[in-house]
This record gives sequence, C-alpha cells and structure tokens, in this order.
Amino acid sequence: MGEPALKCRCAWAGSDPLYVSYHDEEWGVPVHDDRLLFEFLVLEGAQAGLSWITILKKREAYRRAFHGFDPTVVASFDEETIARLLTDTGIVRNRLKIRAAVLNARAFLEVQREFGSFDSYIWGFVGGRPIRNSWSSLKDVPATSKESDSMSRELKKRGFTFVGSTICYAFMQAVGMVNDHVTDCFRWRELS
Repeated sequence: MGEPALKCRCAWAGSDPLYVSYHDEEWGVPVHDDRLLFEFLVLEGAQAGLSWITILKKREAYRRAFHGFDPTVVASFDEETIARLLTDTGIVRNRLKIRAAVLNARAFLEVQREFGSFDSYIWGFVGGRPIRNSWSSLKDVPATSKESDSMSRELKKRGFTFVGSTICYAFMQAVGMVNDHVTDCFRWRELS
C-alpha cells in the first residue's frame, strides 16, 4: 500500500495547522447553535481589515474575554469592562470593534426575544437551507451576495454594527449558510 492521496483543499487553507483544521472541520459547516452564531458574528466583525488567521490565533483569548461568547454577559459589559478589554493583548484592541460586540449582543438578545432564536432569524436570509455554490477557483468566489446585502441592511436596522455586506458574507461562509468551498476541495462534496 502506498501513501494515502493528499486531500485537495481550498488554496486559502494553506499549510498552517490551525487554518487547515478550521477549513477541514468548521468552515462551511451549517451552524444552528445561537452561542456559536454569536461567536462568529463577533469574530467576523473583529476580523475587519485583518487576516482571518490573526483572529483564529486569538480565538481562545476572545472566548475568555467574552465569557464564552454568552450574549447575555457581553450585553452587560459597561465602559469599565470595555476599558479593561482594551488592555487585553490576546484580542484585537480596537474600541469600535469591542463596543460593536457589546451593541451586537444587545441586538442579538432582541432578535432572540422576537424570533425565539437568532438561528431561526438569520437562516431566513437563505430560506433555511445552505446555498451551494460551484466555484472552480478562489478568484470566482464573491465578497458579497444579494443575501449578504439584505442581511447587512436588516441587521443594521436592528442596531447591529460591523455588519457590512462583506462581513455578512464571510459570516455566511463560516456558519455554512453558503458552501463556498471550491469544487475540487474535498469539503465541497462532503458539505453538499
């Protein structure tokens, strides 16, 4: 028996073990857990202007700083807590992004109250089922879509911040609302 065939992955996964693990185990997997949806909403906002690997490397520190991404706890953060978080070298120390996480937690809780769960609300933007794209190359993958445009508009109306269409589309990719693995990636078939 020879060497097992190497798995073909989306090129962005590279060779960093953290990135490869994220690609193989999380990216594009449909998420229906409100806490995890909130985590990705905060992390995608934190990522704006930075590389995703930077955020992945800080993810555990974020989990500690944001109390496991419990939206009820994050919604209660006051100015003193925000000031303390600005000294935490484990996270992105950007006042606007930290404040956005707090505002988004409050808006998130309002959505939960209105719709029963954030999951039922957010998945409505794709009709409750993942959009399966068929991109042959990373250069074909868009930065936004009509669904992310709509999501961005509606989230902003509800008081969310750091939810532009590009951030919303990245969120949709991360939580499996859209399958944007390229067609020769082993995960494209697995998630279809």
